[in-house]
Amino acid sequence: MPSQRSYHDPCGIARALDRVGERWALLVVRELLLGPKRFTDLRAGLPGASPNVLSQRLRELETCGAVQRRLLPPPTAVMVYELTPWGRELEPVVLALARWGSRAVPLPQGELSVDALMIALQTTFDPAASAGLSARLELRLGAERFRVMVERGQLEISRGPCQVPDAVVSADVTRLRAVAFGKRDLARARRARELGVEGDLGVAARVLSLFRRPAPASPVAPAP
Repeated sequence: MPSQRSYHDPCGIARALDRVGERWALLVVRELLLGPKRFTDLRAGLPGASPNVLSQRLRELETCGAVQRRLLPPPTAVMVYELTPWGRELEPVVLALARWGSRAVPLPQGELSVDALMIALQTTFDPAASAGLSARLELRLGAERFRVMVERGQLEISRGPCQVPDAVVSADVTRLRAVAFGKRDLARARRARELGVEGDLGVAARVLSLFRRPAPASPVAPAP
């Protein structure tokens, strides 16, 4: 087994948790959903995990066949971690957990990682609000680049620059999160130089208006 602890239960749920149920394991998967990363990139996305713990989780995920290492070709020639085809099958599981967990209260303080914000956009996308929209947006978050494609009521986000985007939005995670979830108006944020927009401002505003925070889960009062 990849972990020293096991439920010793033949149920598929228990067998899955034997492999990805340790602390930080599914968050490592989250950080790899949009593409390969170096160890240092994973550390940046998971600052609460110590290097030793992160290394251990990666070894366990490699052992169980969910993650693999790959040496990028020259001139880069660096080692990256990426999901295997079996590991990629965790994507709908992680997205479903994100949708379920986004209704939990209270909301913890702190900021999202870059990849966690991209996952949040995927799980809060409102297809009905995108009716009639066909758009290509590039998001620049520090050194990170993401392609955001909206077409026929579907959203696709992938890592990397966008070829011939309708608009490019440059921001940090905090300001992009505020705009996407309605706490800050895009035009005002741009005038205040909190973020930058190149290209079609209307398209950028429309795309960034397609995300809806879910209603908080109503706590159930304990029985008297």
